[in-house]
Amino acid sequence: QAQLVESGGDSVEAGGSLRLSCVGAQYAIRNYCMAWFRQAPGQGRELVSTITSDSITYYADSVKGRFTVSRDNGKVKMWLEMNNLTPEDTARYFCAAKGEYECDVRATSFRFWGKGTQVTVSS
Repeated sequence: QAQLVESGGDSVEAGGSLRLSCVGAQYAIRNYCMAWFRQAPGQGRELVSTITSDSITYYADSVKGRFTVSRDNGKVKMWLEMNNLTPEDTARYFCAAKGEYECDVRATSFRFWGKGTQVTVSS
């Protein structure tokens, strides 16, 4: 059974908006740091945002002011609201959970992963 499942990816034009969702299979995930990563073709996995279980957030500079992360621990859900999208945001977006409260910017620190959802932004 998949630990995390993402949804909400789509193809949009530049300037558009999307809302990604992530649902966790394990109730324990509600206590963990969760994050959104993205990976463009031929590129490494890039951190987009993290959120602790008490909603302390962190954003990569490239998305700060445009993206908003939120979570509902009771439902083991996390969202990523993405506004003013640009072609540079085109990537596969992954939901991850670390396995502990403290957040980290390294993908290797995250224990649970989803399979990703594709976001494509055209100019």
